[in-house]
Amino acid sequence: MIERLGITGTPGTGKKTIAPLVASELGFSTLDLNSLATHERKSGSTRTIQVDPATMRRRLRKLDLSCKVLYGHLLPSLFRKSELDFIAVLRCKPAVLKERLLRRGYSPQKLRENLEAELIGVILADCLKRFGGERLLEYDTSRGGPDLVLDRILADIRGTGMKERRWIDWTPLYDSPRKLRSLFSTESTDSALT
Repeated sequence: MIERLGITGTPGTGKKTIAPLVASELGFSTLDLNSLATHERKSGSTRTIQVDPATMRRRLRKLDLSCKVLYGHLLPSLFRKSELDFIAVLRCKPAVLKERLLRRGYSPQKLRENLEAELIGVILADCLKRFGGERLLEYDTSRGGPDLVLDRILADIRGTGMKERRWIDWTPLYDSPRKLRSLFSTESTDSALT
C-alpha cells in the first residue's frame, strides 16, 4: 500500500499542479518540500534560497509523513530509499519547459541551468541513484494537460497502468548545434525545431 508518495522534477515540469490533484484523488495531504528551505537571502532585487538538506531532513523526521504527497525538486536530496513508497518524476520536453520558465521570468543563467538539467535528466539520475528503479516512474508533462498526467500516475499507483518502463530521452531532439543554440538562447524557441 502506498502511503508516502514523492513527486519531483526539474522546476517548471508541473509538480505544484500535479501534486494537489494526486493528493485529492487519494485522500492525502501535500507537503511542498521547498517550503522547508532553511534560509532565504535578498540582495537588491535578487532573491536566493540556500538549502541545508541535513536541517531539512531533521525537520521532516519530526513530521508524520503518512498519507502525504511530498513534492519538490529537492526530493532525492531529502529522502532515502525506504522512506517513499512511490516516486513520480515529471519530465517536460525542453522547448516546452523553456516557454514555461520564460513566462516565469527566469534569469538567463537559471533558464540555462534548468534546461540543461532537464535535457540530460539530472533529477531522474539523482532519483535512480537514491531510490533505485523499482518504485520510480517518469511522466511526460509536455502535452495533454494535468488530467492526463494525473490519470497515468493514479493508474500506476493502483496497478492498472501499463507498467512498461520507457525512459524519456530528450537528447535526440537536440542533435545539432543549431538546435542546441536555439534551446539555450533567451529567445522563445521555435517549436518546429523541437
